Order: sequence, then C-alpha cells, then structure tokens
Amino acid sequence: MNEAAWKRRACDLVAQMTLEEKALEMQHNAPGVPRLGIPPYNWWNECLHGVARAGTATVFPQAIGLAAIFSAPRLKQIADVISTEARAKFHEFVRQGDRGQYKGLTYWTPNINIFRDPRWGRGHETYGECPFLTTRLGVAFCEGLQGDDPHFFKVVATPKHFAVHSGPEEARHSFNALASEKDLWETYLPAFHACITESKAYSIMGAYNRTNGEPCCASQRLLVELLRKDWGFEGFVVSDCWAIKDFHESHHLTATREESAAFAVKMGCDLNCGCTYEHLPQAVAEGLLDESEMDVCLVRLLIARMKLGLFEPEESVRYTSIPYEKNDCAEHRALNREVAAQGLVLLKNEAGLLPLSPLLSSIAVIGPNAHDAHVLRGNYFGDPSKTTTPLEGIRLSVSESTRVWYTQGCKHTGTKTDGLGRAGNLSEARSMAARADVTVLVLGLTAEIEGEQGDVGNSDAGGDKIDLKLTGLQQQLMEEVVALGKPVVLVTLAGSPLDLRWAQQHVAAILHAWYPGAEGGAAIADVLFGRVSPGGRLPVTFPQSTDDLPPMEDYSMRGRTYRYAEKEPLYPFGYGRSFASFEYSNLQLSSPSFAKGDALLVRARISHRSGPASDEVAQLYVQHLSSTKTVPLFDLRGFCRLSLSPGESKEIEFSLDARALSIIDDAGKRLLEPGEVKIFVGGSQPDARSVQLLDVAPLETTITIQGASSELPF
Repeated sequence: MNEAAWKRRACDLVAQMTLEEKALEMQHNAPGVPRLGIPPYNWWNECLHGVARAGTATVFPQAIGLAAIFSAPRLKQIADVISTEARAKFHEFVRQGDRGQYKGLTYWTPNINIFRDPRWGRGHETYGECPFLTTRLGVAFCEGLQGDDPHFFKVVATPKHFAVHSGPEEARHSFNALASEKDLWETYLPAFHACITESKAYSIMGAYNRTNGEPCCASQRLLVELLRKDWGFEGFVVSDCWAIKDFHESHHLTATREESAAFAVKMGCDLNCGCTYEHLPQAVAEGLLDESEMDVCLVRLLIARMKLGLFEPEESVRYTSIPYEKNDCAEHRALNREVAAQGLVLLKNEAGLLPLSPLLSSIAVIGPNAHDAHVLRGNYFGDPSKTTTPLEGIRLSVSESTRVWYTQGCKHTGTKTDGLGRAGNLSEARSMAARADVTVLVLGLTAEIEGEQGDVGNSDAGGDKIDLKLTGLQQQLMEEVVALGKPVVLVTLAGSPLDLRWAQQHVAAILHAWYPGAEGGAAIADVLFGRVSPGGRLPVTFPQSTDDLPPMEDYSMRGRTYRYAEKEPLYPFGYGRSFASFEYSNLQLSSPSFAKGDALLVRARISHRSGPASDEVAQLYVQHLSSTKTVPLFDLRGFCRLSLSPGESKEIEFSLDARALSIIDDAGKRLLEPGEVKIFVGGSQPDARSVQLLDVAPLETTITIQGASSELPF
C-alpha cells in the first residue's frame, strides 16, 4: 500500500470516530476502537541501548559508551539487533494478548541532545558533546532501528528531546533555555535535522523546557516552521511524558488543562505522553480548538501504525517471522561483548603496566563497582539473561593458581567508616592490596547518582552532579591503596567525566569503562589481560574541574566542549590510548583550493608500527584561519575506525563538501567564506593537551577556499 492509500484509509477511520474516541487515541495508552477494527496500542517504548523495561533483552553499553566506539556502521548494526529483538518481543506479546506499556513498536530513542555540560545527569544517554559525531551516530542508529524494508518500518525511531535540552534536571519543567541563533544552528539543531531529513525518522519527541520562550512541545518555531515547513517532516510529534501539563503548572503559559491541550494540538504535537489530552473534548466545547485540528494529528498517528504493518495480515510483513528466541541470544551477547570492549577508553598506561599477565600469583579487585551487576546497565535498560561484573571477568581470566582478593572497600555514598550503616571498610582494602601483586580499583558512579530527575536516589542535584569528584569515600580509598606502593590499575565506571587529576598523577593505568552493559565485566577483562587492545575515544571532554565551566544554566557554547573551551582539559575530546602505536603519513588533498560545488578528497596512510593487532580511530578536524566570525577552535568533520595487524598499512579517505567547510555566523546563517582552512588528520585532536598526552601531533595541511562569500542551505 502506498502513502496516498494509507492516508485515505486513515482519513476514513478518523471520520468515523467520535470526539471522545479521538481524544483517547491521541494519548500514549490508546484503548483502541473495536467497532472500527482498531486494536489498543501503547505508544510508549524505550530502547536507548537495548529493548528496555520489557523483560529479557540484550543490554548493550549505555549510549555514551556506544559513542566512544566512534563508528557509525557499528551503531547501525547495534540498532538493527535491538530492532530485531523489539520485533520478536512485540509479536510474541500480541500472540499472548499483551498490548501493554513497553510492548509496542514506537521507540523513544535515540537521545541526540548535546552533552554540553559534564554535570548534566542525563548526559550518559547521549552521544557526547560534538554535533558532528552526534549527527552521524544518530542517523546511523535511526536507520538501524527503522530498517530497510521498502514498505514497512521495522520499528519507529524517535530522536529526542527537540530541542535545546540538557539540564538542569531539577528545573526542567519550568526552565527556559536561551540559545543564540549561532548556537542553535551550529550546535543544537544539526543532529535533529539530519535524523529527520537523512534517516527519515518518523517520530520526534519534544522537550520539557522552553526554548527562547516557547514550550518545546508547542513551539511555533520548532514544530511548525522548522520541523514541518522547512524540514518537510511527515511523521508524528510526541510530547515528553506529562510535559503538556507543565504549560499551566510550571511554565504558566496557559491557565487550564483545556488551554494547554488545545495549545499543543494547534502547534502540531500529535501524541500526548500523559493524560492532558483527555481534556480535548472540553477544549473543543469551549471553542479553544476545532475538532478538525485533532483530525490532522490522528491521521498522522494512524499512518504511523499502518507503516509498521499493524493493520496488515501478519504474513505480509516480513518482520513478523523473527523468532522470539532472538532475544538476548548467544549471537547478540557475543556482539555485545565485542562492542563493550571497543568503547573502553584507555586514559593512561604508564610503563606498560597493561596488559596484565593471567599468571599473576595474586590480584586484588577492590571498589564499589567491582561486583555490582546493576551498575553495568546505566538507565533505560532491559533484563539480560546473564551479566558479567568486572570481578567475575577477572576471575575468569586468571590462572587457577591465582589468588583473587575482593572487597567492596567502600560504598558509592556516605563517609562513615565505623558502626551501623558504615560506608566503607578501608582497612580490609589496604590488607588485600598489600598482599596482591596488582590491585584493580573499580570505582565511579551509578545511574542512581547521575540520571533523570525522579529516577535518582543518591543525586545531590536532582539527577545532575554538583561537581566531578568521586563520591563517598572513593577518593580516600584510592589514595590509601596507592600509598602502599604496589602497582594499581584504576577502572572507572561512569557515564560522564570525572575529576581524575589525582589519579592521573599517581595511578599507573586508568581505563574508563562508562556503563558497559551486561557483558561489561568480560569486556573490561578482555582489555586488562590483553585479549583486546583498547580503541575507544572520548566523546566528551574531561575538564580539570567544574571551576573551568560556565554556569550550567548558561546555554551559550562559549567556554564549553572542545570546540569553545577556554581552559586546558584533563583529557580532551577524541582522546584515547592503545596497546599499539600507529603512524600517519602521506597526507594528500585532491586539490589545494576549493570552491562552492567542489568535493575535496583528503587521503592519508595509517601504519601499524608496534604492539598487538588493534583498532585505530582516524579523526579529521578543520580550523578556519581567515574568518572574521567566531568559529570553533577545531571542528570534527570526519572519523573512521579501522583494524590493523602488526606491520599493516591502510589508506583512508575523507570527502569534504562545502557544508563541511562552512561556518555559522552570529545570525545563524551557514556561510562558505573565502580564505584559508587548516585540515588535520590523525589519531586525536590537534590541541596541545592531546599532543602532550600522546606525544604525537596529527598531520596538517592548508587549503584555500576561493570565490565570494556565499550562504548555504542548512
């Protein structure tokens, strides 16, 4: 069935509905209309890093850990696996007569907000701080979710939260994010634009907050002008959950529930996650809304269900044949272990302490994240059929004769060391570390410390962090263990940057593991014992401290992220070490000059010089030398992950068009300006801190952009 036929069918069904039925069908828990053959459907589902909240599923690393892989093809593969499990679950649920919440095929994923401030609690749900990286990974994830069938979606992807949303969590229901035109078009909108126009995501979720005075779930500019008119979006808009009632309760833009519901519908919010739309019939009665305006929303919602094949015979939709046994199967768990290891970021490896030998006579594994399966999952997760903690991964990796000492050492929170409810047993940790050849400290945070407002029990700021420090007694635990003078490896599990300044000075090896998913402990052990050479890269900057950051409420990008930072970071965006060394050479351009309409090819050679077979992440940055406008210090414009064996060399090629070489001015216009642009290709940013940490600088060359300054479409 084609689009026109679907629309005719949807319009016919809507025409037969009563006003009350229409209002019910525009809420996330739609009861269905039996007399019209419309079954009940719950629109609310989640799959941030695996099918969530619906029983057994493969739990991949949290989104920030997936971003650290720096591979769009890998993200698409992971999303394809997730949508396979989603389809397998859905059809089995329907066969069992279960159409409840978290059982549908409309998934409110991915979160493509920009992780602009490392204190934001939900940053670990995102792909980091870089608009370009977020764009490419977001597009890939949406493509993997929605599938490649020419007739039906595998599932519907829902990029969120549109737009300009990244804390503070405590104020999200009333906050007004003020963003300049430059920051809107340069930072906050590119990933949404690409997910809608490139990957054709068929749904989008609004944010709780206001942006420049307008509520995001009823914004004339965002929903009407940009999304529908300029970007040609034909899918449906869903509110964040209970965001519509914020219009009158928190934003004070309307006075009643009826006014809020009518306002949202008029601005094109088709679906209400929540219950405010139950007041739509009264809004119509009061003259606040015309019933025909509801019809527009309903047609979009019904077409979405039709495009999922939910009104077709089961045998006509190929996804219905996916067996239920695909959920968390051995094949998917193997992929999970592989990608978890690929996202681990080696921050330090002094004197080659790593990899460890499996033949150690003894090893101490200490810390609150060493043997906590729940910490591995982050938030928005399913239930894996099995998990491997770091302690279990280490135990499975060493010889039978190796003594593995284990103690929690301390809890994540609290500082009491004696009596009931004590937060730590530091003396036991010291005793074990003193007896071991090597200590692996497994510290960090949990999704109960950093996360979404309302879902965190141990946060000091409603989900956000007040600083980047290790919580509770963890810093003291680390310092006391290191003071013993024995070799120490620090493994941190957290979804955001941490203050590791002391560790960088005093700990020999540091591995940042994010929230690495159900197979995270096995993946960590794979790196610790050298079965895998680390290749993850940081998708977010680790600043020295929060003293280097602007106020969290300030949405200006000045002083933020690698693109506009004013202070040298502890660990830069794009940074990560390997057990191997690589050499970049033979940087070539297809032309020394560039004009509008050209395509510039950038080529280089990567050679594996020493160490084991490893992955390398090649990164291309541009720097505008001649612009009189405010431009980023450096801007990522290309990346690729590749595997090299010892002694092997490979050629890489990037293609840059006018958009990639353009800038955004203060008015939000995209300009291709004449002048010089420097191009860098290497295994990191070209910033001074990256060069200092890695002791190697990327290759660089300069091109000249010719012609007059010209404006490009967004």
